[in-house]
Order: sequence, then structure tokens, then C-alpha cells
Amino acid sequence: MRAATVFILITVVIDAMGIGLIVPVMPDLIREVTGGDLARAAVWGGVMATSFAVMQFLFSPVVGALSDRFGRRPVLLGSLAVMAADYIVMALAGTIWLLLLGRLVGGVTAATQATASAYMADVTPPARRAAAFGLIGASFGVGFVLGPLIGGLLAGYGTRAPFWAAALLASGNVVFGWFVLRETVTRANRRPVSWRRANPLGVVRHLGRLPGLGRLLGIYFLYHVAFAVFPAVWAYFAQERYGWGPGTIGISLGVYGTAMALVQGVLIRPLLTRAGEAGIVLAGFFFSILSYTLLAFVGSGGIALVLTPLAALAGVIPPALQGIMSRRVGADAQGELQGALTSASSLAMILSPLAMTWSFAAFTRTGAPVYLPGAPFLLALGLSLLGLALFLRRARTGS
Repeated sequence: MRAATVFILITVVIDAMGIGLIVPVMPDLIREVTGGDLARAAVWGGVMATSFAVMQFLFSPVVGALSDRFGRRPVLLGSLAVMAADYIVMALAGTIWLLLLGRLVGGVTAATQATASAYMADVTPPARRAAAFGLIGASFGVGFVLGPLIGGLLAGYGTRAPFWAAALLASGNVVFGWFVLRETVTRANRRPVSWRRANPLGVVRHLGRLPGLGRLLGIYFLYHVAFAVFPAVWAYFAQERYGWGPGTIGISLGVYGTAMALVQGVLIRPLLTRAGEAGIVLAGFFFSILSYTLLAFVGSGGIALVLTPLAALAGVIPPALQGIMSRRVGADAQGELQGALTSASSLAMILSPLAMTWSFAAFTRTGAPVYLPGAPFLLALGLSLLGLALFLRRARTGS
């Protein structure tokens, strides 16, 4: 069973790496297949990122429901096999439409984290499941850090090299899983597919049913839309503003991911003890507002690299908000609350790439009224200021 657990953790790492691995080369790859400028490439990048997020949002509950009916093993191995084939198609793609199709399929195959979590729940005693889920979260963080770093290094071998690497990783894990992964869904815990349970919009409907949480959920959503400016536009922004290549972009995103992991995995506990949840939210908004303001205008790439971990300090906001909200609902509604939060963050990842890349393109294209590559960070700044205002108003009114 230990080997099967390793397989599950590797699968989660590959899922996370698959997103970051290709980010450093996407600006050059899109320009390669479209023949357009960086502004146009950013727009297409936003469309592909949003398409990926939409498919992941729609298919996460579907894939989970299918694993309840047909088993974890076929769903996980099948998804990895399709993922490997999808990366090969993208490595060979000569048109933007084939790249877009690859991102659509990739969003479906990346919707396996729920199945991975379900497998861990199947093989772990109830008293140890929290720790097991923590391993999954840590694995996702590792993949998020390694993906851009490896992608940036492989970019030296061409824009297609990261896709071949991702295909090789997924294929190798299929072979590993074939030998070590046993099925955990039996007649006792197998259930038929319920499309009502597999409907992601059913989770959204619960957002308005949770008592007194509307404002806090709105703040949580605004934070995620603003914070997604980094994965959405950083590769295009850094190339346009600082002339960075894929290698430097990958390093900077790796620094960002490492800082995020340290903030959420190490710093959050002592900070909560000292400042409390409300104080942590206020501090997080302070760092987000400061970093977005500076990144919008700073002209030095070295200073921008230093500001990257500063921006990651805003990562204290989600766990602090979750702590506040979790006390506002009963023990029998904790699962419903987490579903609502997952839905809110997923919707933010759908909307943010389009908004951020379009604002970047509008202020960097030929004939733009004002040349301002940092426009997406000003948009993120506005959203953060709105979130802070809502939080301060909540503190005054007690709502």
C-alpha cells in the first residue's frame, strides 16, 4: 500500500507540474504558431488558461462520481494515459486551435485530485486522514514549485521540450501505477453515478444558503481573482517589461511558489497566534496592495524578483478567512462551506486569466492609448482595495 500511496502523491505532483511546466514557454510558443505579437499571445494565453479552468471546474465532480462507480484505478490510470497523449499532441501542434484543444483536454485530465483524495481516504484510517490530505496538499505545492523551474530550464532545448517532458512523466507514472495501484472501490462502497451530485453548479447554489457568510465569501472570491494575476500574466509581463527569457521566468515563478509554500505551511501558525485571524487578513491585504502597486510601475527586473516573495505574503488571507467562516457555521455544515470555497476559487480561476491578459494586451498592443505593461497589477490592486473595504465594513458592522 505504501507504493500505491507514492503513486497517488506523484500523480498530484504531475498534475500541478503540468500547469507550471509549460508556463515559461507559452508566450514564445503562442507567437510561434500564430505569428502575432506578445499582446496577442497574452490574449490567447488567457483564453487557454480560462478554458483549462472551466474544464477542470466542470469535470472535477464528474470524474469523482465516475471513480465511485467504476473504481479509482481505471479513472486515475486512464486520466494519466490521456494526459500523456495530450502533451504529445501539444508538443506537435502547429496551430493555435490544436493548442487550445490540448488545454481543454488537459483541464479534464487534471480534474483527478478529487479521485486521488478519495483513494487516500479509502486506504487511510479516519483518525489519520487529515495528515494524508496534508500530504496531497504538500504534493501539489511541490509540483507548483518544480513545474516552472523545470519548464524554464527545458525551454533552452526549444518551446516543445517541456511538453515532451510532461508526457514522459505521465507515461512513466502510468506504468508505475499499473503495477502498484490496487482497486479500493468494492461492492460495499460502490455507488451509481448521480448527475445531480456531479453537477458543479449545485455547489454554487449553496453559496447563498450559508448564514451570514455572503460578504466573507465575496472577499474570498475577490482575493483569488486578484491573486491569480501571477499565473495568468506573469510570463507575458516579465518578458515585455524586463526582457526575461523562459529560464528567468521559471526561476521567478519557482521563487514565488516556494514563498507561498513557506507562508501557508510555516508562517501561518505563529502569525495566527500573534495577530489573530482578523489581523492576518488585514496584514495580507497590506502586502497585496503594496506589492501590486510596486509591480505595476517598477522598471527593474531585480527589484521585481525581490518583490515576488513579498507578494506571496498575501497568501495568509485564505486560511485566515476560512478560519473565520468555519466558526460561523455548525459542525454539520463544514463540508458545505468547503465546497462553497472551492467553487469560489474555481470561478475566480476561470474569470481572472481573461481579465488579466486582456488588460495586459490593451495597454501593450500597438496603438495603445497608454503603454502600461503593469495594468493587470493595477486591476489586482483595485480588487484588493475592494476586498479590504468590504472586510473593514464587516468589522464595523459585525456582519
